[in-house]
Amino acid sequence: MLVTEFISYLSLEKNYSKHTIKAYEKDILEFSHFCKVQYDVGDIDAADYSLIRFWIVDLSEREINNRSINRKISSLKSYFKFLQKIEVLDTNPLVKHKALKTSKKIEIPFSELEMHKVLSVMEYADDFEGVRDELLIHVLYTTGVRRAELLALKMSDVDFENMTIKVLGKRNKERYIPMLLETKSKFEAYFKKRLMLVDIKEPGLVFLAKSGNKMYETLVYRLINKYFRVVSSKVKTSPHILRHTFATHLLNKGADLNAVKELLGHASLASTQVYTHNSIAELKKVHLKSHPRGNKE
Repeated sequence: MLVTEFISYLSLEKNYSKHTIKAYEKDILEFSHFCKVQYDVGDIDAADYSLIRFWIVDLSEREINNRSINRKISSLKSYFKFLQKIEVLDTNPLVKHKALKTSKKIEIPFSELEMHKVLSVMEYADDFEGVRDELLIHVLYTTGVRRAELLALKMSDVDFENMTIKVLGKRNKERYIPMLLETKSKFEAYFKKRLMLVDIKEPGLVFLAKSGNKMYETLVYRLINKYFRVVSSKVKTSPHILRHTFATHLLNKGADLNAVKELLGHASLASTQVYTHNSIAELKKVHLKSHPRGNKE
């Protein structure tokens, strides 16, 4: 197996994130374990499609959902493409594989009222953590950044003069997001509190834990749940829902889909289109309410 070489390729040439690389490696090693235990095949580089099909069946029988199975097979397909690239394989055994059908995953965004309650009505503590939490929620909602992008923000990325925030997205692709005046004032308030921390261990990063260390991803998730469960009855209140809310609210107000794509840092328009179902629902309401024939029985 050439998994180590593949991982290096993903990191050095493809610039994949550590999280993505770890997921790819886990999936490939899982398939390798299956081949060894079930069929005494020690090298998956020579695996044929029938062996992969047996793995898919095994995953299904263990009640792994189709979305997760598709992700695992996608990891494996990328590995075989790499083997083709370095001329270890002539053909990819997954070249004609069709992904399993999955149900569309609809994530319900927060309403404008819920966002108003969290950002304008809710009272935050006037200490480091309270001011930080308010800014964190505000930035997620007004920029649409991913959780990992938020935590990687550097002090030098926040440009008050040009009123922009520089974000390092997937595959190290940079983008600039406009900053609202309200965002600037919240950054300024937070930076004052930040200066009062006794031991800053990550001076270059914007968002810190009270200890002075970099904030960890699960803390961001817990904070979103803490504040939004007060104003929302939604079961899922993750940081990604705020990204979804950002895109949906912009589209509801008539924003151009391509502009939203650039703000979100999507590589293709297809990725952005998943956010349009809510804006279409909103348009239907407006159409029904506003059209002369809309209220006819």
